[in-house]
Amino acid sequence: MPDDHDLSVGQLAARSGMSVSALHFYEREGLISSRRTPGNQRRYDRSILRRVAVIGAAQRVGIPLATVAEAFAELPKDGVPGAEDWQRMSSAWQQEIEARIVRLENLRDRLDGCIGCGCLSLVTCRFLNPEDAAGSSGVPSTLLGPS
Repeated sequence: MPDDHDLSVGQLAARSGMSVSALHFYEREGLISSRRTPGNQRRYDRSILRRVAVIGAAQRVGIPLATVAEAFAELPKDGVPGAEDWQRMSSAWQQEIEARIVRLENLRDRLDGCIGCGCLSLVTCRFLNPEDAAGSSGVPSTLLGPS
């Protein structure tokens, strides 16, 4: 049963900085949950504020919602997750972010070369066709579509 410490969707939106529609989406996706009042209004436990904050932080650094859902599945369903829970999740995401940084730096370095030559050759271009991966398929021109 909802109590005075629960938040309405509007209150949760105001406190979290998320839109009501985003909160409804996160609920449909199973990232957050609510209870219903006798009048069928959503009520969120205040602990949901932390989950919403984590969702927002994850989105800002490019962590997919599916990855957030996987992490949330390992957290306690009732109550506020502890520091150890958040540290475990954060560590896994730090590794993913570090790997993404390496990929982006690699892309940046390749992009400089591609823009410099301007060829966009599907045979030799390291940007569109790294290591000539498309060449092994026999029809590399499908990368750009019909002329």
